[in-house]
Amino acid sequence: MRNLMELITYCHNNCHPEWQPLISKALKSMDELYLKKLINDESWFPGMGKLFAAFTLPLSQVRYLLLGESPYPRKQSANGYAFWDNAVDSLWSENGLSKTVNRATSLRNIIKMLLVARGELNSDTSQEAIANLNKNSLVKTAAQLFEGMMKKGILLLNASLVYSEGEVPYHARHWRPFMQCLLEELAVVKPKVELILLGKIAAVIPPNQLPIGLLAEHPYNISFIRNVKVIEFFKPLDLLSHD
Repeated sequence: MRNLMELITYCHNNCHPEWQPLISKALKSMDELYLKKLINDESWFPGMGKLFAAFTLPLSQVRYLLLGESPYPRKQSANGYAFWDNAVDSLWSENGLSKTVNRATSLRNIIKMLLVARGELNSDTSQEAIANLNKNSLVKTAAQLFEGMMKKGILLLNASLVYSEGEVPYHARHWRPFMQCLLEELAVVKPKVELILLGKIAAVIPPNQLPIGLLAEHPYNISFIRNVKVIEFFKPLDLLSHD
């Protein structure tokens, strides 16, 4: 019990206060031996300091819940937010997208989709086409992009908050009760929050708790760029616009 209370206290110190009762209840649904192992092990990502990072967004501001699968498998990339690769800084280069964006397949396809949604690109989403765009009104860095998402009410949450090599299914199994409890509580306190489910994550989310705003393939797939449902969903959010 001491380990559970230690984790709850840590959560209270690192989450927005509006989340504290929900996360405390969700943590109590988890295996205490598993939580003890996390507290005493420093080899997993993103690490204790970033475990609850997504919950710094106030609950009252959440409009959408974008669910990822698990943290990035690299220390420099995992930061506690779904889809945000912390190793990526600049989005653009004189040749189009930056090298780090081009290596991050999902992020690359997300940016291309958002450019199509803005009407900046059409059938040609090549590096040359992107290089020719006027980017003065666009966000410049990954941090600006994902912080902008949060400002528009998108909670960037992984279904499993922990990654360690060779143990992805193990962690996913242990975080499932947490996620189920959290969604149940959200359905009570904020039932209009819409789920954004991309890829396999849709199969493990309990049905009929929160409305689904978008159900689509994972951004890793090139078809994501031109998926009409995806474009129609994200177009009004205009996530590439620099405030």
